[in-house]
Amino acid sequence: MLEGILIGLQTALSVQNLAMVIGGCLIGTFIGMLPGLGPMSIIAIMIPIAISLGDPSAALILLAGVYYGAIFGGSTSSILLNAPGVAGTVASSFDGYPMAMQGKAGKALTIAAIASFAGGTVGAILLMIFAPMLSSVALLFHSAEYFGLMVVGLSAIAAFAGNGQVAKALLMTVLGLMMATVGLGSLFNMPRFTGGMMELQSGFGFVTLAMAMFALPEAIFLVLKPKNMGDSGGEIKDLRITRAEARAIAPVIGRQSVQGFFIGVLPGAGATIASFLGYAVERNIAPKHEQDEFGKGSIKGLAAPETANNAACTGSFVPLLTLGIPGSGTTAILLGALIALNVTPGPRLMIDEPQIFWAVIMSMFIGNFVLLILNLPLIPYIAKVLAIPRNYLIPFILFFTLMGAYIGQNNATELLLLVAFGVCGIALKFANFPLPPLLIGFILGGMMEDNFARSMQLYGGLSFIWERPMTLGILIVAVLLVLLPGIRALRLRAKGV
Repeated sequence: MLEGILIGLQTALSVQNLAMVIGGCLIGTFIGMLPGLGPMSIIAIMIPIAISLGDPSAALILLAGVYYGAIFGGSTSSILLNAPGVAGTVASSFDGYPMAMQGKAGKALTIAAIASFAGGTVGAILLMIFAPMLSSVALLFHSAEYFGLMVVGLSAIAAFAGNGQVAKALLMTVLGLMMATVGLGSLFNMPRFTGGMMELQSGFGFVTLAMAMFALPEAIFLVLKPKNMGDSGGEIKDLRITRAEARAIAPVIGRQSVQGFFIGVLPGAGATIASFLGYAVERNIAPKHEQDEFGKGSIKGLAAPETANNAACTGSFVPLLTLGIPGSGTTAILLGALIALNVTPGPRLMIDEPQIFWAVIMSMFIGNFVLLILNLPLIPYIAKVLAIPRNYLIPFILFFTLMGAYIGQNNATELLLLVAFGVCGIALKFANFPLPPLLIGFILGGMMEDNFARSMQLYGGLSFIWERPMTLGILIVAVLLVLLPGIRALRLRAKGV
């Protein structure tokens, strides 16, 4: 491993590759800040540029820099505008945006930058140490285990519900699962619930739904709020985190760096599930008085998903480089770029072309420092987005909402769906229904159905649940996650709390 690290450092520290790291991080950060323009879009656009470099190490370093740079910067629009354009940063808006509205936009961006840096750096260390070993562990997970993992994600839905809102959260989750069934089915390649519209055969777009449920209602609520309300978010103050706050988030960052990385290792899991599970875990293990703060501007609620999603991005390189299996849509595009460069990822990559394998890992350390140095000095200026007068901010939000929805599918029908979903989102927000569970149900629903369908076909029914001990164990964990809040409530009631 020491020899590999030296080879990787020698390759990554060349002038060309350092330029690729810095360039990729810059491009990724600024693209990630724009709602709707996620890493998949920009990486797809940049593949011809990467291939033209001719050097596989430089090409992959550039594309990898864009990838984790976009996730690093993706929290900005979630925190400042409540407009998560990337699925992996949805959970960051749950507490990041309330903090911004409380006049703590600078502090929220600082916490996001530090948590992202820590998650990415710890993830790179774990990748360096455990990559060969974890590649064999990842192979143990089949469709049945992934189905169980999605059920665990859905079972933690109570973490996104406020006091007395568990029933509403479950209802919204079911609605999200129903929306995920629109389009071509997994068991039978037939369109479902499309109303004969060709545009809906691929289902509803995530960006469209995310913008409709978060950004559009926020723009309307800014119009309806009295001018003396909600304006504190524009004050740029309190950029630093205190020692007490640092001590509070340090254990969260430590736990979620490790948990996020191992979730990212699993092909098909990725940053989205890592961020949701990270948020849910931290809320469930927090003391009772701190649980009530989640969703209202909790620093732990912001640090957890920001750490987990960046660690998961690094972890997703394990199956890509060691098995040649893409762990997400973005790593699938990276796999295509590798093949176009005549590089065959898999178990032999570390042996046959160690300069590529180790250069990518070493570039992650450099890239995370570049991102931290780039983001921290810019926080006061980025936070000034909230100081823009409301007359200009609302059209700005609406413009990026419409642009993000259109670019996401390159289809004008998405604009009509955006408006329709936006009206529904506003009505649900007025009725005090939590919107995050709907989006979580939608994101996890499609993946859960695909893996359930494959498991059913392989085992001829539901027998995969008890024939695969790992699947059964994961589902038992899901049941415990559902029952534990109720058991905790009963114990508190018995004690007279």
